[in-house]
Amino acid sequence: MADENTPPSPNRPKVAAPARKGIRPGRGTRRLVRVAWTTFFIGVGLFLAYPLLVKSNFLFLFGKSPSLEELENPKVEQASEVYTADGVLLGRYFRENRSPVPLNQMSPWLTRALIATEDVRFKEHSGIDPQALLSTVYFTLRGSKRGGSTISQQLAKNLYKIRRGENQGGLSHVPGVGTVVAKTKEWMTAVELESRYTKEEILRMYLNTVEYGSNAFGIKVAAKTFFSTTPDSLTATQAATLIGVLNNPTAFNPRFHPVAATRRRNVVLQRLGQAGYLKPAEVKALQAAPIALDYQVEKHVDGPDTYFRGAISQAANKWCDDHGYDLYRDGLKVYTTIDSRMQEHAEEAVDQRMKSLQQTFDNFWRNQRQNPWVDEDGHEIPNFIETQMKRTESYKTLAARYKGQPARLDSALNAKRPMKVFTWKKQDHDTTLVMSPLDSLAYYKHFLQAGMMTMDPYTGSIKAWVGGLDYRFFQYDHVRQGKRQAGSTFKPFVYLTALDNGYSPCDRIRDQRVTINYIEDGKPMEWQPANVTREYTGTNMTLRHAMARSVNSVTAQLTEKVGWGKVAQYAHKVGITSPLLSVPSIGLGSGGDVSVYEMVDAYSTFMNSGFRSTPRLITRIEDRHGNVLQQFDPVQKRAISPETAWLMTYMLRGGMEEPGGTSQALWDFPDLWHKDNQIGGKTGTTSNYSDGWYMGLTKDLVSGVWVGGEDRSIHFLRSQQGEGGRMALPIFGRFMEKVYQDKKLNYDYGPFPKPPPTLKRKYVCYTEYEPRRRRAEAVDSISADNLLEQLNGKSEEDKASD
Repeated sequence: MADENTPPSPNRPKVAAPARKGIRPGRGTRRLVRVAWTTFFIGVGLFLAYPLLVKSNFLFLFGKSPSLEELENPKVEQASEVYTADGVLLGRYFRENRSPVPLNQMSPWLTRALIATEDVRFKEHSGIDPQALLSTVYFTLRGSKRGGSTISQQLAKNLYKIRRGENQGGLSHVPGVGTVVAKTKEWMTAVELESRYTKEEILRMYLNTVEYGSNAFGIKVAAKTFFSTTPDSLTATQAATLIGVLNNPTAFNPRFHPVAATRRRNVVLQRLGQAGYLKPAEVKALQAAPIALDYQVEKHVDGPDTYFRGAISQAANKWCDDHGYDLYRDGLKVYTTIDSRMQEHAEEAVDQRMKSLQQTFDNFWRNQRQNPWVDEDGHEIPNFIETQMKRTESYKTLAARYKGQPARLDSALNAKRPMKVFTWKKQDHDTTLVMSPLDSLAYYKHFLQAGMMTMDPYTGSIKAWVGGLDYRFFQYDHVRQGKRQAGSTFKPFVYLTALDNGYSPCDRIRDQRVTINYIEDGKPMEWQPANVTREYTGTNMTLRHAMARSVNSVTAQLTEKVGWGKVAQYAHKVGITSPLLSVPSIGLGSGGDVSVYEMVDAYSTFMNSGFRSTPRLITRIEDRHGNVLQQFDPVQKRAISPETAWLMTYMLRGGMEEPGGTSQALWDFPDLWHKDNQIGGKTGTTSNYSDGWYMGLTKDLVSGVWVGGEDRSIHFLRSQQGEGGRMALPIFGRFMEKVYQDKKLNYDYGPFPKPPPTLKRKYVCYTEYEPRRRRAEAVDSISADNLLEQLNGKSEEDKASD
């Protein structure tokens, strides 16, 4: 055993010496203390720095917070509004339909109910209610959910979308942490709002921004949607209903969940009683009453249904995409070229003529004892409705549902039910009939359709646009969407080509049978255009007289002289944008389908001294504060010379001034003819009277009208009813009478502009009066066309003559 003085062995374990009083802790203990204090200070630092980290979106962990500018100028989603040129509201575009109103235009019951229900200490706190917060924690620990958000916090959440999109950071997707971050931002934003706005301003912003259900955002829209009233007229029970909805706009929607909504409304009424705004007896009486709704939900686009609204939306949305705006959110004001008074006159003119024409059409086919869908020989097309039905979306839906079950599909197509359908028998154009899908399709196929557009040729401003009979029932737009052969309204492009290449209105071509030889696909071909009567006057006609009377033989010869390819080029120059075939019969309208929109554009070039004005629907766009974001000035481009343009207007006047001119039915409208008024125009009728056209020009306006069946096989059989001069021309005549009679529009009678001083060509020439040849009434002429027979492989009447 080792002596105590013996040094310890290096392999012997050391024994710790007993601690002594007054001696400092060891090195390990001191390290633990330092770590503890360091952790404490870091924790305190992080706690103090946390709001700054959140505000600055440190390392993109917390998401964007409202900037100072956004706090001072909060951008609330607001509907954009569209106005006519004369200041009439056409409609509104929105995702969240809201229209802000001042607090003094709201019922006091709203603010009372809101504070009593959502934030009883609203006027005492500065954005965060500590008492409510502690209460929330207490009840959460006991397993009961209870909200503690103040009105200011809810406003921050709704106004700045704190929990959506770019406002979310990397931590937002971590369960639990994301909620803490979002709540922090709401608290901070609520405090910021309280420091910048008064309590009244916060209430106003809140009531104008929150959702009340049924796509109603803001109290103005909510009051209109649920009670058809204004915010200042809301009663205590109505206000309690709307404030009750805020807790859950879907579950407490009074339209769809009346029991739950009533229960929630009664809670709000109880709170009003507890706050001293209602007596106990009043609370009890109001709680016993049912919710009386006057419900009228608004769509994402409200206002009257019109055909031109789609064109306006397309143009406005394109501008918004190009400039970083949202038509459905940014509260823009879009001002259009449409004049509400002229639009009304145009709709009335279409209405009056089409109602009368439809009656004639129905009587005609009733006497024929068959339906109006016929083949080239006038015989009813068998199984027409069944074939057409298979092209519809409703048929495709039913066919997919009953795939392999033909009996059930047939039963569905023939199942009758009440349907709201279009009718001319009532002023509002609707009635309810019991029909099957097949019955409904056949019913609608009987109607003749129409399209009309009027434009200021000097600015390109579209003043009126009627795309059909009634947009509620016929969504297809016959102004821009629909394209049909133009008939003889295409002939002026042949004469335009001639005049711009040295011809004059006084040059002559003989009205005689001709044969036109040409090469197609390397093969020799021939075409023998014919006049309607199969007769030829032999007269050496001036070009003006030939165009006025729409003589096919002269037009065909002139087309050959100037070149049918060149005719297509000139049509495109002045405004036709649709593809055109370079064929000998292009001058008679068989070169391709065109729209009313294109034809008005092209004819306007004649009135505008040869400048083509791009048609426009929008004049300017303003922001929600009335600042002009963009002004849309007229866009013009020289297309033809001023001399040629003036000569074309002179040629078009020939329809009224030349013997036998096809526009002379306008004399039946006496209010057109005052103060030496002049009107130019051209009629057009296509094969089998499928399409009736009229293009009309005054010194101030250019109008185009088309009338026809929805399908080319639906039409009259005779010129007495089916030509353009009888179907479409009367709409133009009625419209212009209304325009001239409306003195507020400032469109006056008068002659066309005088010829330019540089004009050297002869244009005043004598036209022989032919009483033996002249018809009692000017009519469109439709001729046989063996070129089309060759092209189509079957006999077909000329696509473009009058």
